[in-house]
Amino acid sequence: MLGAVGRCSAGALRAFKPAASSLQLGQTLLRSSPAALLTQRDYAAQAATAAKAGTANGRIVAVIGAVVDVQFDEGLPPILNALEVQGRDSRLVLEVAQHLGENTVRTIAMDGTEGLVRGQKVLDTGTPIRIPVGPETLGRIMNVIGEPIDERGPITTKQFAAIHAEAPEFVEMSVEQEILVTGIKVVDLLAPYAKGGKIGLFGGAGVGKTVLIMELINNVAKAHGGYSVFAGVGERTREGNDLYHEMIESGVINLKDTTSKVALVYGQMNEPPGARARVALTGLTVAEYFRDQEGQDVLLFIDNIFRFTQAGSEVSALLGRIPSAVGYQPTLATDMGTMQERITTTKKGSITSVQAIYVPADDLTDPAPATTFAHLDATTVLSRAIAELGIYPAVDPLDSTSRIMDPNIVGTEHYDVARGVQKILQDYKSLQDIIAILGMDELSEEDKLTVARARKIQRFLSQPFQVAEVFTGHLGKLVPLKETIKGFKQILHGEYDHLPEQAFYMVGPIEEAVTKAEKLAEEHS
Repeated sequence: MLGAVGRCSAGALRAFKPAASSLQLGQTLLRSSPAALLTQRDYAAQAATAAKAGTANGRIVAVIGAVVDVQFDEGLPPILNALEVQGRDSRLVLEVAQHLGENTVRTIAMDGTEGLVRGQKVLDTGTPIRIPVGPETLGRIMNVIGEPIDERGPITTKQFAAIHAEAPEFVEMSVEQEILVTGIKVVDLLAPYAKGGKIGLFGGAGVGKTVLIMELINNVAKAHGGYSVFAGVGERTREGNDLYHEMIESGVINLKDTTSKVALVYGQMNEPPGARARVALTGLTVAEYFRDQEGQDVLLFIDNIFRFTQAGSEVSALLGRIPSAVGYQPTLATDMGTMQERITTTKKGSITSVQAIYVPADDLTDPAPATTFAHLDATTVLSRAIAELGIYPAVDPLDSTSRIMDPNIVGTEHYDVARGVQKILQDYKSLQDIIAILGMDELSEEDKLTVARARKIQRFLSQPFQVAEVFTGHLGKLVPLKETIKGFKQILHGEYDHLPEQAFYMVGPIEEAVTKAEKLAEEHS
């Protein structure tokens, strides 16, 4: 039986071979393949309207929450195409997710489906979701389908791009490695960020992920003058509003002219799962334009990448797929990889991505954070235990890692100081059990010195943030890398053994610790 099938298949292939040359076949595939559409990043304005010529009309046959089934008489739209519901006041976009047979497609709604009825007309736009890109998006807030939501009128740009695209080719990628100085001591010293790398901010609820992201946006805009794109994925709307107004106050967004440094894309907690599953791609598309067309080094902030996975899980359940481990979608690794591979450095420019990653129940082995780990160049782990000590940013100096923490990249001095700091903190951690049971008096003189220096280092790793000045009452500090290395080197060498540990808490460079110690001495005298 199998042999007969094989012979039939071989015969069919032989019969097919002379029918078309490889060139004709390639052209046929290019015309018919939806993937081919995704690779064409035509930024011209006419592409947005030209796509609608000769498109198909369908009608809604079923509405099940965020899932809408649409039937077409002819011209079935390919997977990932955007459809628009007609006869509504607000624009409702549906994205094709499955072909069900009988000329019916199953789609995911990008907004609420309240008020939809069977029989309502639907138009196939002929392309995936297209959004405005370019300098005109800076200082603006848009949603997943590229509509402005900041009540400041339309985004007047001539460039549009599809949110689904292929990752850059291998030959286009750059392999140069360079440190991105953030001005945050604990990050720059122990887990430095690579320019064009992917950084994960791991932490449970309320340990300071969003505040750290806001400080990074602020520091990069001020220190490097670079553009940033912020994608708010499934987080609190209040935080999105606070971030916008803080950026206006700090000058990162300028409402009066075109000097804004950041574009905002929001798909917050109240959005349906379709929007939350796609808003990260919308933000990435805006960043790709600055990288590919303007040769910029862009920062892409995603808060929170876990919500991207969570939304994908909801969409997967709505589509009736069988869940995998812990109830996540079976395509978890594919969904994550498709997005992460587009975030890279090319010969034209780079996208450095900082992704806040919520860790469910503080469990790093959960499939969502575990899948994200594979794509990261650096991890900044925020620890609740450190936050409880009142040390902010609550970065765990022993758990946080970086691929570029290598003497050939960061230099021997930086590497030696960083490893020295980690060693003394690890020694202190080992001694804590002895201290808890027997007390400090039972330690040797050498161990007492280790504990004293470790406690000073622990406090010196704290830093007042500019974006948190209102809460902390401390003036925010941006510390250059040379100053950071110098300060920790001097503490390791015992040059400040005579200063009290309180002097090192919430200061910028080491000189401020010395000044603070003098003030404390005056107060006690």
